Amino acid sequence: MEVILKKDVPNLGYATDIVKVRDGYGRNYLIPQGIAILATEANKKMNAETLKQKAYKEDKIRGEAEALVKKLEDITVKIGAKVASTGKIFGSVNSLQIAEAIKEQFGYEVDRKKIHLDGDSVKEVGEYQAKVMLHKGVSVSIRFEVFAE
Repeated sequence: MEVILKKDVPNLGYATDIVKVRDGYGRNYLIPQGIAILATEANKKMNAETLKQKAYKEDKIRGEAEALVKKLEDITVKIGAKVASTGKIFGSVNSLQIAEAIKEQFGYEVDRKKIHLDGDSVKEVGEYQAKVMLHKGVSVSIRFEVFAE
C-alpha cells in the first residue's frame, strides 16, 4: 500500500513523501491517526502541486536572504555601552542589542534568534564578530564594535 505522509515519521519518511507500507500498518495506524493519506492519483497530483508551491516559496525566501547577505557583508555595527574604568562593560552585549543596532543604524530586519555570538555575550570594549544564519545554508559574518558611552 502506498501512502503520502502528512507528518514526519521516524524511520519511515518526511512529510509529503510517498512511501510503501504494509496494508495493516497503513489502514490501522497511519491513516486513522491522521499521519498519512492514501496515495490515490488525485492525492498524488495534490501532493505534487503542494511540493511545487513549497519549492517556489523556498526559492523566494532564499533569494531574499542572499540579497540581505550582500547588504550585511560590509557593515560594521556600533554598539554603545556603559563601561568601568577597567574597560569592562556594566552588563553585557548580546544578540538582542546587535539586532536592534542593525535595525536602528542600517534599517535591516534581522531576527535576534538568528544571530550567534562565539560566547554567550560580550563583556568588554572592542571589535567582535557575530554569525547571522538567515536561511538554511545562507549565513553571513558581521562585525560589531562595542564602544564606551
